Amino acid sequence: MINTATVVKVMCILWLCLTCHVSQAAIHLAPITVSGTITDKTTGDPVPGATVRIKGTSAGVTTNETGYYKIEVPGSESILVISITGYATQEIAVGTQTTINVALTTQASDLDEVVVIGYGTQRKGDVTSAVASVKADNFVKGFAKDAGQLIQGKVAGLAVTTPSGDPNANTQISLRGNSTLMASTSPLVLIDGIPGSLNTVSPEDIESIDVLKDGSAAAIYGTRGTNGVVLITTRKKGNRPATLSYDGYVSIQTIARKMEFLDAADYRRLLAEGFFVPTANEKWDYGTSTNWLDEITRTPVSHTHNLTLQGGTAQTNYVASVNVRQWEGLFNRSENKQLIGRIDVNHSMLDNKLKFNVNVIGRNRKFFAAPNYAYIYRQALIRNPTDSVYTYDGKWDEDPNGFNYDNPVRPIEEVDGESRATELRFNGNIIYSPIKDFNIKLLLSGAKTSELTGYYETFDNRASIVNNRKGYGSRGAGHFQDNLLELTADYSKNFGRSKFTILGGYGYQDVTREGFSAWNSDFPTELYTYNRLQSGDAVSNPFATTGMRGVSSYKNNYKLIGFFGRLNYAWEDKYLLMATIRHEGSSKFGVNYKWGTFSAFSAGWRISQEAFLKGSNVVNDLKIRAGYGITGTAPNDPYMSIIVLNYNTDSRFLYNGTWIQPVEPNRNSNPDLRWEKKEEINVGIDFSLFNSRLSGSLDVYQRDTKDMLYDFPVPVPPNLFGSTLANAGRMRNRGVEVLLNYEIIRSRDISLSSNITYMNNKNTLMSISNDLYKTSNDFFFAGHTGEPIQVTTHRVKVGEPIGNFYGYKSVDIDADGNWIIEGKDGKPKPIDDAVPDDRKVLGNGIARHTAGWNLAFRYKQFSLNLNMRGAFGYQILNFQRMYYENPTIKQYNMLKTAFDKVYGKRELANPLAYVSHYIENGNHWKFDNITLGYNVDVSSSKYFKQARVYVSGLNLLVLTGYKGIDPEISRLGLDAGNDSRDKYPTTRTFTIGTNITF
Repeated sequence: MINTATVVKVMCILWLCLTCHVSQAAIHLAPITVSGTITDKTTGDPVPGATVRIKGTSAGVTTNETGYYKIEVPGSESILVISITGYATQEIAVGTQTTINVALTTQASDLDEVVVIGYGTQRKGDVTSAVASVKADNFVKGFAKDAGQLIQGKVAGLAVTTPSGDPNANTQISLRGNSTLMASTSPLVLIDGIPGSLNTVSPEDIESIDVLKDGSAAAIYGTRGTNGVVLITTRKKGNRPATLSYDGYVSIQTIARKMEFLDAADYRRLLAEGFFVPTANEKWDYGTSTNWLDEITRTPVSHTHNLTLQGGTAQTNYVASVNVRQWEGLFNRSENKQLIGRIDVNHSMLDNKLKFNVNVIGRNRKFFAAPNYAYIYRQALIRNPTDSVYTYDGKWDEDPNGFNYDNPVRPIEEVDGESRATELRFNGNIIYSPIKDFNIKLLLSGAKTSELTGYYETFDNRASIVNNRKGYGSRGAGHFQDNLLELTADYSKNFGRSKFTILGGYGYQDVTREGFSAWNSDFPTELYTYNRLQSGDAVSNPFATTGMRGVSSYKNNYKLIGFFGRLNYAWEDKYLLMATIRHEGSSKFGVNYKWGTFSAFSAGWRISQEAFLKGSNVVNDLKIRAGYGITGTAPNDPYMSIIVLNYNTDSRFLYNGTWIQPVEPNRNSNPDLRWEKKEEINVGIDFSLFNSRLSGSLDVYQRDTKDMLYDFPVPVPPNLFGSTLANAGRMRNRGVEVLLNYEIIRSRDISLSSNITYMNNKNTLMSISNDLYKTSNDFFFAGHTGEPIQVTTHRVKVGEPIGNFYGYKSVDIDADGNWIIEGKDGKPKPIDDAVPDDRKVLGNGIARHTAGWNLAFRYKQFSLNLNMRGAFGYQILNFQRMYYENPTIKQYNMLKTAFDKVYGKRELANPLAYVSHYIENGNHWKFDNITLGYNVDVSSSKYFKQARVYVSGLNLLVLTGYKGIDPEISRLGLDAGNDSRDKYPTTRTFTIGTNITF
């Protein structure tokens, strides 16, 4: 029999044990509040937007702008999972910790990058449009004129060319070919969301450059987005101690290539051989030896210095920079001096619900207002090398009978002038977040540019002598104002396996340009130059024309209003959708078409998130995407839709005893004038393979431009003017773009990576007529040779690509040295018997293929960057050869090749002519930039945080069969491929520089 007392004792003991066990468990499972900060291990910057989740549950929080988080976990045995795209995921056991700070390590994955898109940012893996992003670490190193050169050869489909060595010239950029006949071809450039240019901000201040390439990405910008959008993001600062950094370099330049013209020894040899036969009024040997190119050029030395101060707290941070540039040009007195200052301040308050940003950029630019250096360059090449700069009595040596034949030194020395431009840009934005993931943003900006120019030709300037005047002076002033207001609201939400972001906004832009100029001549003294124009007495000069005195002014304005919205949706991070719409009104359009609607849609499928690929050791990320978008292009001039009447300032007529100034029509009205409409389809694939060592993208696109602007000839009367700007044409561009990134070696001490870009584009003009506006021909001519040949160089024809050279195809020369051309029937005939119908398409000046190859090598503290790029499948009309590779032009100097046998027969005897013999293949491959750098070890220094020194070379080597100076010429416009004899030659640049952070 069981003792009751014993049972009670046992039950009490069991109860006590159970209670102790439960209490022990309760201790382990008691909720714990954990907080901390998530930072970047490399930079120390906070990581906002990181997810801190309790492992095994869906419970989690997101870090704020300062990287701070706070989360309640069930107990000490909980594990926190910290993750964000672009960083390696970490798991941390809580234990007894209540403060857990985590430094995340970056994880290489191209698709995990955050890219800038229209009015926001997006993870690249979620982007369903064609968007390219280049970060500061991947910029082209060394000397850079502007933002364009930082990404030269880095973005597939974006052609960045530097056709001029002028220190005041900008790079030219174009995206996916030519889509217009008469409108602008330049992409929209935005600096931190504000319209600007490639040189608005110094290259040293740029953090990243993103390019919206297809219609679905650019449609949110409406009529400004047809040519693509370049989004420049300047450097920002997070919660870190203050640092001061210095970036500086010194460069020297040389001419990239010299054309081989006859020198003085060649002249004397030809004179001895009887080639030059002096007459009583002619003289070929003037007794000296002058290298005219050396007389007008120098070895320019340029330098740039940039100081940046940055720092702040979690609530307030700032970046302030000063950039000083003093660039010399190849030609004497050619220069560009700039001072650029920038201040960017961020402040947050009310638990980060209210954020302020103020950004101010000021730029002051000064340069020599010189004569036409391109024309001076031509004169230096064609001047007799036996002639001298000065006569025996110290005066300028000139040929009074020469036509377009001037002493090239004189127009540089006998002028005075200066141009100054001051630009001030202010933009501020306020972001209010009343609830989580809901943001309201107000952006206000104003950009103001003022220009002042003075120019003076001395009494001894040749233009003064030829025009019988005592000096000539001019003064001009210009003002540009661009005001912008944008109000946007966006909301993001994750629910279940879905997430979406919705954006809505309103934009208003008001742009004004105005200017004034005055000019006069016949001054009593040289002392005033251009500063007292009223002292000129051109009105009393019997030889004076209206070009010697006068005043002029202008003003124009346009306004742009837009309402826009965008929806992004993702399901299970696999199926992605984006829809955009913009309703926009512009004062540039006719009264019947003041408003237009631009829409876009794109979708993506992240195949790598499917079960059959998830966890693959080969495929890290794989996405297929497709998009369709409509954008527009507005006319260049604000008043193209209305009648314009101008007063004729050169004539009067007598009416009832009074002299009347006549009024002349300058433009017809067109109430139906509207935007060019570009419809674009883009299909692409993004991939990341082998632990993200191989990544890239492939895009195939078709762009159809409809309602293309064209100046149609119309009868007078009933019209007031002989042409009307209307929408009628159609054009198509088709192409393929490829981007490949490969990390060949990736280790602690050594790395080697390769970046390859490729683009193929085919252009076709589909139509230049519609039912209302018809042309008598389906073609027109463009481009011109200039004097004395005086013919057009290109034909623009329906069914053909833009940029076709059109002229006579030379096939041989006859026994007398005259051209034999191919006739319309394909049979040879003398050029003297040629008729216009014998002309043929001789080539095309727009590259069909472009490519870039960039290599980055690092060994411990050393780095070596090599940037190469090329263009293929296009031709160049070499004007230098066309004019000066001909021994019949004895009044000018000529190329040494002028005496070479043509077609292996004899030297040319035909007068100057535009024939296919002078059209050459422009195919080339450039070793564009080589930079060798060394990171100095400053770990033991109390004063330095980072130091780097480097040397670089720009435009070092060109592999090409082209005989001109440089095959990289302008490939924009209807006369693409014309390598003019008047040009500022490109240069080769050598740079030494340093980057230091204190």
